[in-house]
Amino acid sequence: MAQQQRGYWRDSDGTVVAVSQAHIVWTRAAYPALVDVARRYHAVITYADLAEAVQQASGVRTSVNQRHWIGKVLALVVREAHRRGDPPLTALVVHATDGMVGAGYQDVLAVAGQPPILDEMDREQHAAAARLACYRHFGADLPEDGGIPALAPRLTTTVTRRKAAAATGSTGARSAAKTAATAAAERPPAICPTCFLQLPATRVCDSCGETIPA
Repeated sequence: MAQQQRGYWRDSDGTVVAVSQAHIVWTRAAYPALVDVARRYHAVITYADLAEAVQQASGVRTSVNQRHWIGKVLALVVREAHRRGDPPLTALVVHATDGMVGAGYQDVLAVAGQPPILDEMDREQHAAAARLACYRHFGADLPEDGGIPALAPRLTTTVTRRKAAAATGSTGARSAAKTAATAAAERPPAICPTCFLQLPATRVCDSCGETIPA
């Protein structure tokens, strides 16, 4: 029956589910699913895999492509994490094609009262720091040094290839500029471990006032 359905329905009996109700049900399923991901150091999950996981766990399914609704579910997850005082779990969700969190990550910044990050790599580094906060908060098996922020594996591969191409490509000022830009993009931003906000140059958190050593 499920394969013949259209819209949103309960897998058990095929009854129709309102769109807004489906989003709520999926949000409730997404939270523990993301906590499970956060318990594995440097683990991430793709948008598509999370979409399937929440449908399977909740028993509510849809024929609508996940690209049209997963963002709404994750926006609700962002707000719930903020309400609980948890790190932003949605930092763990990346696109399968490029390993990036994508523009939807701006919801994390907005809820935290931060301005949007327009540069893609700056945004990805912010998300990497947020993922590390998730691993620490939810009890992942961390290395002795406490772990480090990391880009998603697919994005790491892309950045590595770009670095290799820059190293073997043109020389001179142009090549040096590309290398410097890549190095700057790979430096993770300093994040307050209490508020999960990016620190200013003074390393004094604008929210809690705590001074974070370098």
